[in-house]
Amino acid sequence: MLRPLRAEDWDALFAVAADPQIWAGHPMHDRWQEQVFRLFFDDALANRGALAVIEKTSGEIVGSSRFQGYDPADGGSVEIGWTFLARRLWGTGANAEMKRLMLTHALASVERVVFRVGEDNIISRSAMENIGARLTNAIDFTDTPRGPVRHVMYEIDRASFASGLLVNSPSR
Repeated sequence: MLRPLRAEDWDALFAVAADPQIWAGHPMHDRWQEQVFRLFFDDALANRGALAVIEKTSGEIVGSSRFQGYDPADGGSVEIGWTFLARRLWGTGANAEMKRLMLTHALASVERVVFRVGEDNIISRSAMENIGARLTNAIDFTDTPRGPVRHVMYEIDRASFASGLLVNSPSR
């Protein structure tokens, strides 16, 4: 289940994010540290597109994702990203289900959704391919406190999503 992230979600979300293994392959590999995660959390709230991921069976917050970077040009696009989940949910189909919900919502209003993924983040790149996202030729550099990070860009457009190219099988 997804709902807007709230300031009072800090404790529960940081409890998930404090696992260093979640961030091991991520460009911001120290995001498990409280002071680093606090910047991430505050930015998520400030940008007003962040979502808390709630496990239906337990009611627990198990991760987060967000919408950001709406661009009205050419039918419109929005970015989905900044996603992380508790490791116990990796490989269960939870990420694909979350992305399906977010894509359904976004593609009702925009023509395409983009995903910015750290070039060396093999786990996230694999997740993009598993949900049917197409690697584009676009490269983006984002300035971070540790210097620029190179990102590759993936996308899913309304037509490919409507034709069922999104994979959401728990076995993927």
